[in-house]
Amino acid sequence: MAKKAAAKPKSPSKSEILNALAEKTGKSRKEAGEMLEALEAVISENISNGPGIFTLPGLIKIYVHQKPATKERTGTDPRTGEPRVYAAKPASQVVKVRPLKKLKELV
Repeated sequence: MAKKAAAKPKSPSKSEILNALAEKTGKSRKEAGEMLEALEAVISENISNGPGIFTLPGLIKIYVHQKPATKERTGTDPRTGEPRVYAAKPASQVVKVRPLKKLKELV
């Protein structure tokens, strides 16, 4: 019988994040939850109604990226090798996140 591969470490749940924030700041878990909700509100306000960019100093930059429209094109289906027509796509907006210097240095 083959051995099981070592399990990957999981990312922390919201509850674990709240507990860690409460412990690090010396505040209650409820206050940490309110701070997390306030941060979420500030980010969404800046992304949707504001300048479309939010920077958490030293860690991440969250911004709205404009994807241009694409025209209909012909190509080859990679599975079958037959010619295929790829449909046009309208312009869209996507949210992107970039790591900043402090976060890059942690890895």
